[in-house]
Amino acid sequence: MDRKKFINNSGRLVLLGGLAYLTGSIIYQRKVSASGKYVWQIDPFKCTQCGRCATECVRDLSAVKCVHAYSLCGYCDLCGGYFKPNTHKLNTGAESQLCPTGALNRKFVEEPFFQYTIDEKLCNGCAKCVKGCGSFGNGSLHLQIRHDLCQNCNECSISRMCPSNAISRVPIETAYLIKGDFKKPAVSTPK
Repeated sequence: MDRKKFINNSGRLVLLGGLAYLTGSIIYQRKVSASGKYVWQIDPFKCTQCGRCATECVRDLSAVKCVHAYSLCGYCDLCGGYFKPNTHKLNTGAESQLCPTGALNRKFVEEPFFQYTIDEKLCNGCAKCVKGCGSFGNGSLHLQIRHDLCQNCNECSISRMCPSNAISRVPIETAYLIKGDFKKPAVSTPK
């Protein structure tokens, strides 16, 4: 075989290989899309804030984080998710805060409103702030599984231990819904 034929055949082989790779990747992407990618998600209306999200995750620091539905928040001076119950002084000292890791931050907006934000690096998913917000506030704080942190285990260890079955697998397209986006299921009343 002469040099010209070798170069032509090599070029065709490289072109065919590239075309085969492109076709294969397109077929693979369609199969993944057709089969659907699923992720774990918490239904905030079923969650009972049991604290197991912080202790049952396979990660050292849970992939479950507190999320704030700002559209539901009252920006209260006395936030049930921020302050411990029966707090006598509204100061930001650690002794007054409900969050054991200091992940919930309070910032003055204007009298009498405060904005509350979550430092996800510090949040361990213990749900203490979520429980306080639901008990003494409007429930704008809730838990959600962060998909960039979650290992997407075939059987989620948190889901297996969840007493209220609040964790389920959903298509990735429906993930990261905040509490304000969920429609609370209608409760049927007996006739």
